[in-house]
Amino acid sequence: MADKTRIAILDDFQNVALEVADWSAVAQRADITVFDDHLADPDAVAERLRGFDIVVIMRERTPFPAALIDNLPNLKLLVTTGMRNLSIDLDAATARGVIVSGTDSVGYSPAELTWALILALMRNIPKEDRATREGRWQTALGRALNGRVLGVIGLGKIGARVAAVGKALEMDVVAWSQNLTGERCAEAGVRQVGFEDLLTAGDVITIHTVLSDRTRGLIGAGELAKMKPTAYLVNTSRGPIIEEAALITALKDGTIAGAGLDVYDVEPLPLDHPLRNLENTVITPHLGYVTDDNYRVYFGHAVEDIGAYLDGGPVRVLNPEVVEKTTA
Repeated sequence: MADKTRIAILDDFQNVALEVADWSAVAQRADITVFDDHLADPDAVAERLRGFDIVVIMRERTPFPAALIDNLPNLKLLVTTGMRNLSIDLDAATARGVIVSGTDSVGYSPAELTWALILALMRNIPKEDRATREGRWQTALGRALNGRVLGVIGLGKIGARVAAVGKALEMDVVAWSQNLTGERCAEAGVRQVGFEDLLTAGDVITIHTVLSDRTRGLIGAGELAKMKPTAYLVNTSRGPIIEEAALITALKDGTIAGAGLDVYDVEPLPLDHPLRNLENTVITPHLGYVTDDNYRVYFGHAVEDIGAYLDGGPVRVLNPEVVEKTTA
């Protein structure tokens, strides 16, 4: 009897992957191993995964560069949650004949978390929660959002949802991105402005653009200096869009009032990271997509991807050249 296919599910921090989807059909045909910890060392990742045929990864938690892919001789299918994962070297996977499949996702979870961070900052919710538990009462003045300027960087699906909530709260919503058009702004009912105007006018500036060569370091010391000292910066997109060292300096110096952050240069955030000790921040551990309904889509589609691959007809393939070669 041939050995069963071996499947690894990586970085399942909450140990829920097998609970939020029905894996029974796959489990009859394969052995499934779940890893709830994170390995940062690529050599350790390679050692862990060397015997697996299929690997399921959660977003960019564990990158798959060419060196790692080349170090996994048994790997035949890599499933990523979401239909885009820039931490996978698709060219290397294609060259090795590894099929990469994705999943759908819900579009509202990151927008909701963005507003959780904004409201937590503006109304001092973490501080007041802690003070109330410690016996103190009403320790600071919150700030209202009504009539203030919301600057949205990136007006895609998530940014447009964030903008819509800002409008519902009667904020003055402005938007900018490198490819933003007047038509898109009109469709979303917001004002298009230049980048510098957004920085100088925004009371809350929130980032919803993808990480690319053009957006890496988009906000550095110079951009932070243009913001109001009473302004808040929120990032639920990708950490390196903001120059982290410059942001830490600006937060320490009071260049801006504070920041709400869900994403970082290094994740998980190191225990000794200075952002952990800054009082004018609200920080969360990359929770933008971490909701039960989103995970049900992620892992439900991962099961479908694996089943389709085992049946010889892979779906949601991100590097279709591999399939074309094998079926030619």
